[in-house]
Amino acid sequence: MITTTRDYIHLHFLVFLWGFTAVLGKLISIPSVEMVFYRTLLAAAGIGVAMLLLKKTFSISSTLLTKVFATSIIVAIHWIAFFVSGKISNPSTSLVGFATCSFWAAILEPIIKRKKISAIEIALGVVVLIGLGIILAFDFKHPLGLLLGVISGLTAAWFSIINSKLVHQVNAYTITFYEMLGACLLILFFMPFYVKLPGVDQLNIIPTLSDWFYISIMAWACSVYAFTASINLSKRISVFMIQLALNLEPVYGIVLALLVFGQQEVMNWPFYLGTTIVLSAVIIYPILKNRTQTRAAQ
Repeated sequence: MITTTRDYIHLHFLVFLWGFTAVLGKLISIPSVEMVFYRTLLAAAGIGVAMLLLKKTFSISSTLLTKVFATSIIVAIHWIAFFVSGKISNPSTSLVGFATCSFWAAILEPIIKRKKISAIEIALGVVVLIGLGIILAFDFKHPLGLLLGVISGLTAAWFSIINSKLVHQVNAYTITFYEMLGACLLILFFMPFYVKLPGVDQLNIIPTLSDWFYISIMAWACSVYAFTASINLSKRISVFMIQLALNLEPVYGIVLALLVFGQQEVMNWPFYLGTTIVLSAVIIYPILKNRTQTRAAQ
């Protein structure tokens, strides 16, 4: 199929939507655990409807279902860590932490898939750590928020690598449906223990009208629509170009956070220097990797 300019614009619009989730998470008033519960519930329902309309199968073997449900635990931890990070700090901090996803993928993929770690990936890791070090070294006020953002990047890389193996055995829609459903059920079963944690007085399970609006956008626009559209685009756009565009998600998110929250998002200069170093490494990585693979193939 021929790739058009419209396809690339569409791809960046999807990345823009994913970057917008950090802003939405800050705007929603209910705590992160309850928020992720509703997001996964609505996302599972939305993907289920999409599967019915597209005539995708819900059938999956018990062995694969066990693997998918196990992966849903990682998905739930990822989203809870990401949104807690944004709530206790700000969206910019959570997005910088999440931007380490490519770094973690470079480390974890060779381990999980038993491949050799390349010099480029080691260099990427060093540069990312330097960037994070600069942010933390200069009177940074949100170390826990940044740590949770990094954990969200680690878990995102982890479940993405697992899914890249599962997708060869079952279609992506089925995987996503059961992962959303699994994450939703996991949080539901966790709630009786969650309310006993220090600092948690009671469940806040009644969202306001504005919360419902933002959660619906997060679930149906940023999850269901963006997911199904990205699958269709992957038929026309190379994996390399999609990965390159996805690495711009933190950039879009930080710009959006500045526009929406204004002065609340303004950080000191070391934060932006460290952020620039992290994002530069993340964006340059797929370019260098693609060149290396092209030379190896010649």
